[in-house]
Amino acid sequence: MKVLYDYQIFESQKIGGISRYFAELIKHNPMAELSLKYSDNIYLHNEYFKKYKINYVYNNFFPNLNFKGKGRLLKYYTALFKKNNRSISIERLKKSNFDVFHPTYYNAYFLKYLKNKPFVVTVYDMIHELFPQYFLDDKFTVHFKQHLITQADIIIAISENTKKDIVRYFPDLKEKIKVIYLGFSFEQLGDIKGKKDYILFTGSRGGYKNFDNFVRAIAPLLLKYNLTLICTGEPFNNNEIILFDYLGITDRTISKFVLDNELFELYSEAIVFVFPSLYEGFGIPILEAFSAGCPAVLSNTSCFPEIAKDAAIYFDPYSVEDMRQVMEKVILDSSLRSELTRKGYERVKDFSWEETARQTYELYCEVLSTHNVNGKISSKV
Repeated sequence: MKVLYDYQIFESQKIGGISRYFAELIKHNPMAELSLKYSDNIYLHNEYFKKYKINYVYNNFFPNLNFKGKGRLLKYYTALFKKNNRSISIERLKKSNFDVFHPTYYNAYFLKYLKNKPFVVTVYDMIHELFPQYFLDDKFTVHFKQHLITQADIIIAISENTKKDIVRYFPDLKEKIKVIYLGFSFEQLGDIKGKKDYILFTGSRGGYKNFDNFVRAIAPLLLKYNLTLICTGEPFNNNEIILFDYLGITDRTISKFVLDNELFELYSEAIVFVFPSLYEGFGIPILEAFSAGCPAVLSNTSCFPEIAKDAAIYFDPYSVEDMRQVMEKVILDSSLRSELTRKGYERVKDFSWEETARQTYELYCEVLSTHNVNGKISSKV
């Protein structure tokens, strides 16, 4: 069975959980097809994806030259390639040489080209609906998502908590939702290494990620116990630098952009990994921390208790004081950290990209079978 995936997330994310998810689905499905020609996504820099002959825009744009106006020119250049990606995808849809379509994000451009072929949509979270104050400049995601999930043959939710949140807004869709957990990309469980004097935070830091409150909570502990905070992702912005300076921890904060092998090392040598988000749809970093033998301290909200269960320690993300007390407890108690590491190793064995891909492929088969019989999805699926 041939499954067609489109360009959307691979041109909007250079790195991130959604694009990693789709890269893994494609890698684990020999019959997968990808309608994409231009992308800077790092997960596609892989031997498997060479067959798609993807052009990496940024890397090929005057790589050895810096000149005035290069940024503006690159923006124009990138816009042209995004338009080209969509045209390529539309052509693939028109040819109809596939069995099931799985868009990688919520733009509904493809609906008029499907020719009654079934399509599956994945809902990663309901953050835009639950926390609209953090997305005031985004006028489209909620609208597009609503349109797609009401039209899709089936909806994949990446956690039971995400399913619950979808049903909260769209109760009539409950029977169309199938929960399939995500996996993690480290190839093996790590050996317990000697820990270094730092606390780890990974990923983006804006809005609902609750980074500022986390920094306010951790700052006294960095000073008291002579620790460093290491963050992976983009360089610190001006507001973050001002906050560090105000709290007196500028010399105790480090930002790094890292690839998987470096990220594994950071997890494995950290005293603790902290995930203070107000909300997540799944939380791949939890599994990454577990697999690398890193104790995890998490928000007690959304999907976190569902994914980590008793292999993590939890705090109230709305309380700076509770966050600080829980983190300090874990920092000081080496036996607790050892116990969390042991439980994390056991819990992470329940997740893999192979299992994600297997369940997803079975769902494609079921959707195709039902669609061919009825012309639409059955409420029994």
